[in-house]
Amino acid sequence: MYVCDSQLMVVRFLPASANPDSGLPVSIAFVGMIFTSTKSLQFLSVPVYTIFKNLTIIVIAYGEVRWFGGSVTPLLLLSFGFMVLSSIVAAWADIQAALNGVGHSVETDVAISTLHAGYVWMGLNVFCTASYVLGTRKFITSLNFKDWDTMFYNNLLSLPIMVICSLVTEDWTSTNLAKNFPAESRNNLMIGMLYSGLGAIFISYSSAWCIRKTSSTTYSFVGYLNKLPLAISGIFFFGAPVTFGSVSAILLGFFSGLIYGYGKMKQREQSKQVLPTTRPAMSASSQSQKDVSNS
Repeated sequence: MYVCDSQLMVVRFLPASANPDSGLPVSIAFVGMIFTSTKSLQFLSVPVYTIFKNLTIIVIAYGEVRWFGGSVTPLLLLSFGFMVLSSIVAAWADIQAALNGVGHSVETDVAISTLHAGYVWMGLNVFCTASYVLGTRKFITSLNFKDWDTMFYNNLLSLPIMVICSLVTEDWTSTNLAKNFPAESRNNLMIGMLYSGLGAIFISYSSAWCIRKTSSTTYSFVGYLNKLPLAISGIFFFGAPVTFGSVSAILLGFFSGLIYGYGKMKQREQSKQVLPTTRPAMSASSQSQKDVSNS
């Protein structure tokens, strides 16, 4: 980052008083979020992984209460309760499917231990995701960054971390490269990676905009609702077991999203009805806008 500054490549992105290393913990959390996400999908089915992302929203919501002066209404608590219930139902359905689908005790133990490893990685993913989202909001408000600035700075710091981790943990031999990038499909893989990278640019920009304009909790909840179709597609396209528990967990998660949306709408209406002589509890999005204006 100091090299880039000396070459005047990113000088317009940084205020004069900004510490170039202040965004490093956010970038580390971002890399950890990506890594733990892939490890979770290695051990868990797509629907179960998607449903357990609900817990991230609860952690972020109480992080906003703790550090940004947010508030949690009874309706939001009810939606969080349905999130936890959907996660419990999903875990129970997944374990039951493993027990019923394996006949021998040794294979059953292996299947259950695989699920346990997936839940551990999922817990780490919840921690990294919450740290990244809350840290990004703090980063934006403290430096008064715009959306493109946030995207550029975060990706610039994340890139060397990813490169170092890849060189240390992955096999870069010619044999492994030929195995993962066979000559007959190499061009298609490269094109797919290019499109994925271009899509990530717009995802990073829209994520920074959403966190800056609303709140970290709302951003996470919108992301969760976007993943509900992914959970359904996992049943149809990835061979995930279709059980009463898995379907019920998806429906409970969708219902919790409806309650959350209604609760946020009522919270916004109540904040408008408060008399101007009183000091209402400031929502997380309002506090974020106040932090930006004061910085």
